[in-house]
Amino acid sequence: MSEKVYEASFAESEDRLESYADFVAIVKQLRRDCPWDREQTHESVKHLLIEEAYEVVEAIEERDWDELKKELGDILLHVVFHSTIAEQAGRFTLQDVIEAETDKLVRRHPHVFGDAVADDAATVLQTWEQTKQQEDTQRSALAGVPQHLPALLRAQRVQEKATGVGFDFLEAADAWAKVEEEISEFRAEATASEAAAERVEDELGDVLFALVNYARFVKATPEDALQRTTDKFMRRFAYVEAQVKAEGRTLADVSLDEMNTHWTAAKAQEAPIEDAA
Repeated sequence: MSEKVYEASFAESEDRLESYADFVAIVKQLRRDCPWDREQTHESVKHLLIEEAYEVVEAIEERDWDELKKELGDILLHVVFHSTIAEQAGRFTLQDVIEAETDKLVRRHPHVFGDAVADDAATVLQTWEQTKQQEDTQRSALAGVPQHLPALLRAQRVQEKATGVGFDFLEAADAWAKVEEEISEFRAEATASEAAAERVEDELGDVLFALVNYARFVKATPEDALQRTTDKFMRRFAYVEAQVKAEGRTLADVSLDEMNTHWTAAKAQEAPIEDAA
């Protein structure tokens, strides 16, 4: 048995290891004996993995810990299931997956498992990205960010990777100055007498990218922020609809001023909750 790099107190107990082994065995038997499981491929279930990941995020946002436990189980099922498919095809095994990830975690945390020093999270992230570059000098520093991530999240991850190799503004004020610069250019393009839609979109993209960059300096997550604001808009709009319906009318029957009155009332109702938060 190889020497362990972690503290003995963190080793899993026998009963937990047995639960893990039972789970893997059940997935493998399902793959053999269940007609549906037997027919699946990496491609046929990849969309389900994305769905499960979003359900994990939703459970976290709702602070529903019982649901989170279930959704994490679904994610684990996909990891084992994909590994089982790969093993049957002779590509790799679940053990290969675990060992590769273990090696990577140890290698990219020299401040925990080696002699390096990291006193803050920013240093840890920088070490992580630098280690990745050392592992493959031909690999772009921005590699590994999925093309299909939500746009704000993708922009954030790209910027974090660039920061990891030292390409970033030094101060938050510099990042904000870039936001103001991009807003000015966007407004100029959008209000031009012969504004081209493509150019307007380009400038809007620059504004959003700059805002995402500044958000990192103030420890805000743009994707989460916009999701919450969209949810807030939907709640308030639902209130407007409910009030109009209670008056025996439809939205087509009321003026913008009347809708704004209900909107203001909706905001007033939420204010104590938002203040408490």
